[in-house]
Amino acid sequence: MYLHVQRLINDIEADEPDPAAANALQEGLGGQFGEMRTMMQYLFQSINFRGKTGKPYRDLLQGIGTEEISHVELIGTTIARLLDGSPRYNGKKTDPLDKPGSGGATPLESALDQGNIHHYLVAAQGALPVDAAGNPWSGSYVYNSGNLVLDLLYNLMLESTGRLQKCRIYEMTANKTARSTISYLIVRDQAHENAYARALETLGVNWASLLPIPKTNAERFPEVKKLVDLGLQSKQYTFDLTASSEAGRIFQGMSPSKDGTELDGTEQAPAGVPSQIADERFEEFSPGLDTDLLALIQATADLEMAEPAPPLYGPVPPSTGSGTTTK
Repeated sequence: MYLHVQRLINDIEADEPDPAAANALQEGLGGQFGEMRTMMQYLFQSINFRGKTGKPYRDLLQGIGTEEISHVELIGTTIARLLDGSPRYNGKKTDPLDKPGSGGATPLESALDQGNIHHYLVAAQGALPVDAAGNPWSGSYVYNSGNLVLDLLYNLMLESTGRLQKCRIYEMTANKTARSTISYLIVRDQAHENAYARALETLGVNWASLLPIPKTNAERFPEVKKLVDLGLQSKQYTFDLTASSEAGRIFQGMSPSKDGTELDGTEQAPAGVPSQIADERFEEFSPGLDTDLLALIQATADLEMAEPAPPLYGPVPPSTGSGTTTK
């Protein structure tokens, strides 16, 4: 099972809105080589895994797949921030919702000629499960052959192609919000390349002669270099609360990237940064809460807070109230 920590895996730097950059980032989210693809592919491979002696490989797939869930959250949140306030509706809350914003601009006018109109028309200035051309994400992207070597080779190719595409997206925009997330994902893609490359090496596969990792020289991007200097490309997390993951038996030794670093698979998870809910978008009627609905939400919250809190982790103890309990 999976538990959620309400923190983003990496900080998103603040900058001006950029709907065109948001649409480019959609490729990194819902494209054929995007984060939704890696998340689903690795989790399905781990779910369908067979062979008890291969547990370290299953744990490696599961740990990376779990991290990819956080990458979907990160890149989706980044897209929403790039769209939020494009332009911001600067009227008063008491103004009619169709009143033009500051300077006479129609609040959603940019939707007609920038980025993906569905970001505004369908998603209320939020991310969509599509690629940069608007094609819906497809489950047919997922590769799960059941053969460990083939799956690992395919995963290495997937991470390499994903990193290549993110380097191209980086070159498309100077927006700090976009680049902070793109740079982080470029480095983490390299970490996952290292993981699958090392796994193949333990299976006797000379992957370097079969599938050389593309030389993107991404370290020339200043945001990427900062993360590489911290060794983030050589870390892999278990995301395991029970300390039963054996992925560290594979993710160790000198990095296959030949950058002089050693692989480190000892950490459970990164600390992350606080996750914040975005402001309302009045011109999108989002979320559209009026006074009565807000009062109902508060009453429901008060009722829920009156209930005893369950344990942080583990089974919920039986009720000790006057009601019937089961054993």
